[in-house]
Amino acid sequence: MTSQKVRVKVRGFDHRLVDQAVRQIIDAVENAGGIVVGPVPLPTRIEKFCVTRSSNIDKDSREQFEVRTHKRLIDIQEPTSKAIDALTQINVASGVEIDIKL
Repeated sequence: MTSQKVRVKVRGFDHRLVDQAVRQIIDAVENAGGIVVGPVPLPTRIEKFCVTRSSNIDKDSREQFEVRTHKRLIDIQEPTSKAIDALTQINVASGVEIDIKL
């Protein structure tokens, strides 16, 4: 017997917004009768950029910037149609991306 599974990946730059979106997803799916496994925190991707401050005089003086991408993984075991509808109706804050794979 094969069991269905829906995998939800949530990613964003602000970890508080990502955690808030995960809580909304879990609450919506559990209220609709789905079984939730997770959230599993995935490794944070850190991109670092090094930029010269002034291109004319101070070429040795540099500024460093970084962008952190926080990721969470949620699995929904044996989802019902009600749970999938609740999952697609969720409104999350801007800056948070949700990928749903059936």
